[in-house]
Amino acid sequence: RAEAARELLADTEGVQRRSGVLGGKIPLLAAILVPLLGVGLYLHWGALAQVEQTRQLAAQQPQSIEEMTARLEQSLKDNPESAEAWYFLGRTYMAQERAGDAAKAFEQAVKRAGRAPELLGQWAQALYFAGGKQWNDELQALTDEALKADPQEVTSLGLLGIAAYESQRYADAVRYWERLVAVLPEQDPSRAAIAGGIERARQQIGAGEQPPAAAAPGAKVHALEVSVALSPEVQAQVQPDDSVFVFARALSGPPMPLAVKRLKVSDLPAQVSLSDVDAMMPELKLSGFAQVQLVARVSREGNATRGEWIGQRGPVSNTARDTQALLIDSRDGQAQ
Repeated sequence: RAEAARELLADTEGVQRRSGVLGGKIPLLAAILVPLLGVGLYLHWGALAQVEQTRQLAAQQPQSIEEMTARLEQSLKDNPESAEAWYFLGRTYMAQERAGDAAKAFEQAVKRAGRAPELLGQWAQALYFAGGKQWNDELQALTDEALKADPQEVTSLGLLGIAAYESQRYADAVRYWERLVAVLPEQDPSRAAIAGGIERARQQIGAGEQPPAAAAPGAKVHALEVSVALSPEVQAQVQPDDSVFVFARALSGPPMPLAVKRLKVSDLPAQVSLSDVDAMMPELKLSGFAQVQLVARVSREGNATRGEWIGQRGPVSNTARDTQALLIDSRDGQAQ
């Protein structure tokens, strides 16, 4: 977590192994690594004062961080199952702005230590910067999972605020960052950066962002009716308990689902209704986007962001009244 930059890790071979899930208070390279949230805000806005001070210290000792990286990499060659070593390697890569390498390291830590909310948040942040600050379904799923397990998970709150700011949802950015400030210690060095972000977002709100219009009391919520079926080829290659995610996402705009339902292969063929009632986030609703894409995905692992088979349809008007047919007939990642 952001407050954990406390101890100097002088010798990776001397660190005691932990069993089970990595805890939040893990010793870091205090002289080299900045709190990970601070790294994220640095990459987003540039050299904030306290982040830059730490980076200057790291620049004075380039051999130290390079040697630490090499030591961790060698340690993992000798013991590739060490979740803690993967974690530290991810932190070290982030300090060097090697977000792509950091994402791979955090993924390995999650595989070995379990889906601890801190790890999920840091994995999501590394993926976000590695992907050019483009939000996607995978990031949404990771941060949702992290915050469901721990509503105060600091990296996810900070990252969701950044993503909201980037998509000009400034009121949402303020809400996420205010939640974050509320759980950070008074002396946490990230507080100044977050306060600056809140002020920037409030200035943007004052410059003209309009809050979303509320539905009239008693107004009927329109729903898209979607029929979902498997092609004969896919039917022969799936299992009855495989998960099926049916969702609508904006044709142009944020990639996270606007409405989603979860079924099993054994439920198909089926007809579902998608509406604002099925929204994942209150500020992102089906009624707010005129054109949407409908997607049905089969995932054996129960992962809404990637699976084995997929069907897509669009553009579809969010006020369409005809039943929209979705045929799952393409390998996921190959659908056009």
